[in-house]
Amino acid sequence: MDIKVTDEKIYFFKEQLSFEQAEENALSKKLDAFGTVLKFTSFLQKPKDEEFELSYKEARFEPFWYVVCDALYVYDRKTSYQWALSGSEVKEVTFGGNKYSSQKGVVNIDATDHCRQEDHVEIYMDGVTGERNPTLASYLKFSSTEVPKEKIEKHVPKGAIVVPPKIRISALVREVLAKSIQSIQADKIFEENVELKNVDLYYRPVYAFRFSWKSKAKEAIIEIDGLTGQVKVGNRTFEQYLGKVLDKDFLFDLGADAAGIVLPGGSIAVKIAKKYMDSKK
Repeated sequence: MDIKVTDEKIYFFKEQLSFEQAEENALSKKLDAFGTVLKFTSFLQKPKDEEFELSYKEARFEPFWYVVCDALYVYDRKTSYQWALSGSEVKEVTFGGNKYSSQKGVVNIDATDHCRQEDHVEIYMDGVTGERNPTLASYLKFSSTEVPKEKIEKHVPKGAIVVPPKIRISALVREVLAKSIQSIQADKIFEENVELKNVDLYYRPVYAFRFSWKSKAKEAIIEIDGLTGQVKVGNRTFEQYLGKVLDKDFLFDLGADAAGIVLPGGSIAVKIAKKYMDSKK
């Protein structure tokens, strides 16, 4: 089996919306952040604008994983087909120069299957929640820049937060390879190729604004997508990561966990481990 493992890559999307523009949008939408509480209160008395305060704001880059694996198997296998005859009067059939005797109205014909099997696995995974999210594919239409992991801090605007992925890529790769590497029932194998084509970590810009409703002692968050401009009510901020340096070896931990990859054709663990060690030299 020929197994190819691509280089891991990190990409950062370029903001389509500036922080200042996002803040203006958030200020205009701040009442929406309080949802049902605001609707209930508005029946009694509409709150004044000065009751709301922008208490915190952040620009951050959120991670998602993009993993692609293609597999190709070309092989022959011997098989036997049953061919129903046209009537009970048929006792023998000559086919391909060979004569076959009828057995209860059918003949058994030995043959060779010429097989070509192609498999494609493509996964988009939120790096924070671990949820599979195919809609993340829509971000790939935006311009992005490949950034070496050693230069992440230099690439990110001052004051922006780079959220570390909480989902280990090794677990995802193990799952993808388990789906792609198969035990083929064949008499002769001509091609048996598995290629891990993409192991990519993408970072997309997100702006978050936390508002306080002072008279009600309530807080709510507005999030604005830095690529699409979409506005939504958020549920968390990431100020705990402000100013912290990423553990870059954790971003791609394939080599560290390679020993735990148990698959048919187990040499994949060796190949990934070797690739990891070579990158350390």
